[in-house]
Amino acid sequence: MFDNSTILITGGTGSFGKKFTKLTLQNHSPLRIIIYSRDEMKQWDMAEKFQKLDPQGKINYVIGDVRDKERLHRVMSGVDFIVHAAATKIVPTAEYNPFECIKTNVNGAMNVIEVALEQKVKKIVALSTDKACNPINLYGATKLASDKLFIAANLHTLKSETCFSVVRYGNVMGSRGSVIPFFQDCEKTGKLPITDERMTRFMIDIEQGVNLVWHAFKDASGGEIYVHKIPSMKVIDIARAINPNVPQEIIGIRPGEKVHEVMISEEDAMSTYEYDWYYKILPTLNQWHLEPERIKDGRKVEKGFIYSSDSNQ
Repeated sequence: MFDNSTILITGGTGSFGKKFTKLTLQNHSPLRIIIYSRDEMKQWDMAEKFQKLDPQGKINYVIGDVRDKERLHRVMSGVDFIVHAAATKIVPTAEYNPFECIKTNVNGAMNVIEVALEQKVKKIVALSTDKACNPINLYGATKLASDKLFIAANLHTLKSETCFSVVRYGNVMGSRGSVIPFFQDCEKTGKLPITDERMTRFMIDIEQGVNLVWHAFKDASGGEIYVHKIPSMKVIDIARAINPNVPQEIIGIRPGEKVHEVMISEEDAMSTYEYDWYYKILPTLNQWHLEPERIKDGRKVEKGFIYSSDSNQ
């Protein structure tokens, strides 16, 4: 699918963008991969690290923001596939800077969708989060809005071949700003801060995340949300595994933080199908969740099914 194609990654200098770029270059033969982000130093650092992996110069680094619609028009010209990874992601940051979070996560999503339709991009996969399911914080609420926008975008493609879908997963192990590197750094301070001893989280390896995006590009007809089957863990167990000799300290839940995460709610389950290694939430717009080409070989989940980090088998 990706051979001789042009791929654009918004927020491409993040942990996912770098891993997606590396694995795509190793396993496919794209014409070029465009890294689109607003931080020139992160782009410079990525370019330095990817020199040996990209001797033919297939990676193009472009400064820009998803808030800037005109810039998106220029960069999307000739693009075949888009991975939309750009987002304001840190929960407390979103709580204290709500306008900025909405500008990037909601307005930015609208810009990507509108320009992709105008530029006749073939397929777009947007990255989502478990926090978008039954959200209690602004980050989750904006990602839910973004998911709804990408699903509904398929209503505008009845006369074109553009396809929009979403992948949803939990904490990416080892990604920048996540709990594992945070706990690793805590050895210097001599204490491991735990917000709540009951807290559980879904954990996914970044390569699993890339594989899920690849699968979405191949499988999607439009409007699907893909959820990888992954383990969940108690945060206190993660802390103990990383630094068993450092004492833990309960500090209380931060603004907007959940005790447990949910990736598929009981309401989502009404249009959710199970496959060997993932779930697929089908869109109920236009009765699309009943169409065989979207269901394929999926098995309907049982009534009342909930995919939650505290009850995950």
